[in-house]
Amino acid sequence: MVTPVLVALDLPSLQGALDLARRVQPHVGGFKVGLELLMSEGPRAVAEVAELGLPVFADAKLHDIPNTVAGAARALGRHGARWVTVHPGGREMVRIGAEALAEGSDGYGGILVVTVLTSLDAGDLADIGIGRALSEQVTAMAALAAGSGAEGVVCSPGEISAARVGGPGLTVVTPGVRPPGPSGDDQKRVATPEAALAAGADWLVIGRPITAAPDPAESASVIAAALSK
Repeated sequence: MVTPVLVALDLPSLQGALDLARRVQPHVGGFKVGLELLMSEGPRAVAEVAELGLPVFADAKLHDIPNTVAGAARALGRHGARWVTVHPGGREMVRIGAEALAEGSDGYGGILVVTVLTSLDAGDLADIGIGRALSEQVTAMAALAAGSGAEGVVCSPGEISAARVGGPGLTVVTPGVRPPGPSGDDQKRVATPEAALAAGADWLVIGRPITAAPDPAESASVIAAALSK
């Protein structure tokens, strides 16, 4: 059974990320390479993490004109990305990005549309001019993803059902996941791994509860065991 955990390798150095990835690899289903590591080490970070043999989620959050997004997605596909995130800049941007990623990865890669960042709440949406309720915005973005050739969406645990309304059949990748206990993290809409999986997530992105633990491998193992019950 594949453990549905993607460990967020939000570290500044590729060597540190690889060392950590190797420690937790027996207990997880894949890895996320985010903006910090991409900006520090470039797309080779995706390639070298992918060489470990598990799928890699390149959390690049692409957002630009369609041609530029296509070029970036194609390049990340060539480096071995299984998924690449975009902030949707219209259906055409998502569609062309999805086609380019598939081309660059020989059909392996899929686009994930970011719905609403887990650090935002209703007040933040109002600040940036979005008048919909948070769940309605997630449903709308999932519908856009489903109609534009994306493989899935990224949403918080609390909006999984809203994403399913907008995009039945999409892969749902869920950040904002952490075991019970106090946290100083900056995400506002969170859930435990068990709750997120029960709510319908396909993949759980977990970072600091594993990567900042005294023993990351042990932390990953405990989470995996809890999810297998």
